[in-house]
Amino acid sequence: MIGVLADTAQSSVVREFFELFKTPWEFYRGGPHYDGLICSNAEPPRSSAKLVLIYDDRPKLFDREKGIEIRSRRSDCIISCKDKRIPIYGNCLTFTGRAAHELVDEGDQASVAVEIAENGQTFVRIGFDLFGEIRRLLTRGQPPAHAAIPALELHIALLRDLITGCAIPLLEIPPLPSGYNFVVCLTHDVDHLAIRNYKCDHTMFGFLYRALIGSVIHFCRGRKSLRQVAVNWMAAFSLPFVHLGLAKDFWNDLDRYLEIEKDVTSTFFLIPSKGEPGQDAGGRQPSRRATRYQISEIVPQVNRLLRKQREIGLHGIDAWRDGAKGRVELESVRNVTGASEIGVRMHWLFFDEKAPAILDKAGFSYDSTAGYNETVGYRAGTTQVFRPFEVERMLELPMHVMDTALFYPSYLDLSPKQARAVVKPIVENAVRFGGVLTVNWHDRSLAPERLWDDFYVGLIEDLKSRGAWFPTASQAVSWFRKRRSAVIESVIYEGDSVRVKVSIDHTDAALPGLRLRVHKPPARPNADPKQTKCHTNFVDIEFNNSAEFEI
Repeated sequence: MIGVLADTAQSSVVREFFELFKTPWEFYRGGPHYDGLICSNAEPPRSSAKLVLIYDDRPKLFDREKGIEIRSRRSDCIISCKDKRIPIYGNCLTFTGRAAHELVDEGDQASVAVEIAENGQTFVRIGFDLFGEIRRLLTRGQPPAHAAIPALELHIALLRDLITGCAIPLLEIPPLPSGYNFVVCLTHDVDHLAIRNYKCDHTMFGFLYRALIGSVIHFCRGRKSLRQVAVNWMAAFSLPFVHLGLAKDFWNDLDRYLEIEKDVTSTFFLIPSKGEPGQDAGGRQPSRRATRYQISEIVPQVNRLLRKQREIGLHGIDAWRDGAKGRVELESVRNVTGASEIGVRMHWLFFDEKAPAILDKAGFSYDSTAGYNETVGYRAGTTQVFRPFEVERMLELPMHVMDTALFYPSYLDLSPKQARAVVKPIVENAVRFGGVLTVNWHDRSLAPERLWDDFYVGLIEDLKSRGAWFPTASQAVSWFRKRRSAVIESVIYEGDSVRVKVSIDHTDAALPGLRLRVHKPPARPNADPKQTKCHTNFVDIEFNNSAEFEI
């Protein structure tokens, strides 16, 4: 059991952190014995805990008593620990002397943690505010410069290593569905749907420029093949026939996603009302944001997607800033699909810190707006579905990879080869940490002038080969609700065995089960390496109902 002593203002952050790092814990009580004690912005009390971790970005009485000398205090630094790089957005202290656990400021290699061992206890003084960092990640998020770093997962990994490195047995329920290595959500923002909806406007002229001139430029830069240039030119010259109804509308082809995805599922976010630009954070109404279709006009296509087990969500306009409008937008989807649980992703990713509470009160089951327009990676620093603060029920499904961020000239402007190199570590992090990888491929991205279908097909095949589960966004969120409902009720150690009682308050048997992970203490110093080197450092047990285990 881990005890946590923290400011009362941090209580909600602590609770959410331990939904993500799902291991037995409780707020500190004076009486019980704890294996580990985490003190955040608080002086460590007298205790029998084998390991005491003191996180704080300010000098403490503990520092003076133990002779810990502070070297510097600064903000917005990056700390490194072996192969991990973790950005610190608040203040960070460095200390004189040798760094504990190789935890150093990347800039000057000064110690960010010091360790003191006395009277059978280990104290590790760490120079930043853990739960302050977690709050920052789950509210404001990370700047694009640090998008590639899953900072929250690295904080969890560091804490896990500190605990197990002190030979403390650790149990957790990792974010891994039984039978799979991680979760993948394939999603599609449907912004345009049909090119015949556009005539003499910026969308049409932009298409013609990119199809005719841009294709040639991309061919010269090695970004498009000669075949793709030909496809784009043919599409451009077919436009009069498309508008006359004599040729197929090459943007109106959602069935192409059904062909590519085949035996996996996906989620389509659809616009509630056409011609509505909505308002941005400054109250402006950007006319280019208005679309030329609405969900009620495409009921046959929606029904076809539903028959193919696809999910329909809302591509919201004003739902993020106005609860009343959010309820109207939600009902536009419910009236067509009949679904009780509706998710949302905001058009153009409009969002702010107040949006989660507004969307929650409007009745949305989940939001999937936490991502970047200009790059790919971890805006919230995590691979996991989480619950934003000030929210009662809605969960956040973070978005990690978006096609336009990878390929648009105004964003990363990558070639397919470069894009694969950028996406590869994001996929590897999903395998390493578990959780979910959310991909957003727009409705027109398979069609002229983009033709990003080859990359998408290759990405799906790669994810399949790595053992991913491909649910709809709603199913993925439901699985994380299932995990959040699980509780490790009791842990009893008897010699080399441990008896564990786990309960689940979730009855959807169609979802994959959970895993109970038991981390083994490190081998004894005099152990025979031949007998230990082939053993993994944890044991996983899969379960799908409340149960008791003896390991």
